[in-house]
Amino acid sequence: MKENCDRITTLKKRQSSAERGKRGLMKITNIRDIEEFFSVVDDCAGLVWLVTGEGDRLNLKSKLSQYVSLANIFTGEADNTIPELEIMVSDPEDMKKLMRFAE
Repeated sequence: MKENCDRITTLKKRQSSAERGKRGLMKITNIRDIEEFFSVVDDCAGLVWLVTGEGDRLNLKSKLSQYVSLANIFTGEADNTIPELEIMVSDPEDMKKLMRFAE
């Protein structure tokens, strides 16, 4: 079975007490199957955000945000692999979907 990415890490320590239990934060590294990743994002029931290095959140359910994020991510990348994404989800079931993608 082809692996879609190298690693997925949940980042619970960075959540505020108001967000804990409501939203999941994770980091995914070396995403190789980009089409499958966005297919999983599209299948998520709740919201899925890309958290930028500055702390901004881009809604990855929006096709425009997907294109903008890809353009920024691939600047300087030659192998069509997303090196690292920090993702926040609003639905705990969506976190499970993304974790299955990473298996």
